[in-house]
Amino acid sequence: MLADPDYHCAYFGKWHLGDEFSAQHGFEEWLSIDEYFKSTTADHDHQIIQGVSDYTKFLLSKGYKPNKRGKYFSNKFPAKLPFELSKPKFLDTHACDFLERRAKEPFVLFVSFHEPHPPYNGPFNNEHSFSEISLDASFDNIFGDEIPLYYRVRQEHSKGNLADAAAYRRIKQRYFGLITEVDKAIGAILTKLGNLGLTDRTITILTSDHGDMMSSHALLGKEVMFEQSAGIPYLVRMPAQGRPVRCPQLVSHIDFIPTILDLMNKPPHPQCIGKSRAGLVRGESSPEELVFLEWAPPVPKRNMELEKPSKLGTAAEIDRALNQSTRAVVSPDGWKLCLRDQDKNELYNLRADPEERKNIYSEAAHQETVKKLTAEIHDWQQRTGDTVKV
Repeated sequence: MLADPDYHCAYFGKWHLGDEFSAQHGFEEWLSIDEYFKSTTADHDHQIIQGVSDYTKFLLSKGYKPNKRGKYFSNKFPAKLPFELSKPKFLDTHACDFLERRAKEPFVLFVSFHEPHPPYNGPFNNEHSFSEISLDASFDNIFGDEIPLYYRVRQEHSKGNLADAAAYRRIKQRYFGLITEVDKAIGAILTKLGNLGLTDRTITILTSDHGDMMSSHALLGKEVMFEQSAGIPYLVRMPAQGRPVRCPQLVSHIDFIPTILDLMNKPPHPQCIGKSRAGLVRGESSPEELVFLEWAPPVPKRNMELEKPSKLGTAAEIDRALNQSTRAVVSPDGWKLCLRDQDKNELYNLRADPEERKNIYSEAAHQETVKKLTAEIHDWQQRTGDTVKV
């Protein structure tokens, strides 16, 4: 999309869009860290991995023996290694080398970390004192029948696997350790930028594709519309930026690419549904807008753990809930509506109920809000070609 031959473009790290091993369109340099599937059979039951990642080659060069199919390393394997052999350190080492080699020319570099991610284990598990780890305020919120079945099954599953609050705290402690691991790698990259004199000539961005519930509503992971899962970090450091500016309003990540192109003085791309928010990055004011979110079931992936017999519903009901799609909107005045094709809908007032404890979708007093926001979601679907019926 950049369409500028002066820029040298590189992608290092987790790709998670199919082929991890081959440089994807537009990238002249490529560094892989995961063994994801390059191709699948028609019935999706048998995945075929072709090649190994650059990180696997690195571990092999250090004398480690693969623990998966005699060729690959499981995600649990590197989580037990010291930081110097970790994926974040592997990425920061290569990113710093890239910066040294390309310091005198325009470049675009993505560094995509796998952490913090299950198995929630790493070299800094005890970096944060267990006594300092607290659980989210909504940890004790037990879902009622008004909550989508999928979310209730998720909560039942989490509570079934984790015996008590201390077990959640231990996972959260290790999760913070993984964030520390990434922080150290990011710090090394930023230091290298500074040492090379590139800080004031480089737009630097820290963001993510999802959050983690990490004890909120007694849940772990993502795949839900609660704020802890859907909200993400989004920090932008501009060249010669004199002071930090905090944007108080909601921003959709669908605007990410148009914004970056604008900041680089490039035209918008017709493929992008979003629009530039470069003005907000520069500290300018802008009218607040609706933010749309969506969830689609991970076909053909199946979560066998959640398909176990449950007192919450029949096998058919749970299967239907696991395959639900969600379309949601958050309004500037704090209303959040989630519509589903195969499960219950939700409405929250984030200002009055920031922990999203009470689903008020069915209350008579809020039907006008439901009607208005439903129309906004359907209008968004029509504009973007989204045919899911919610």
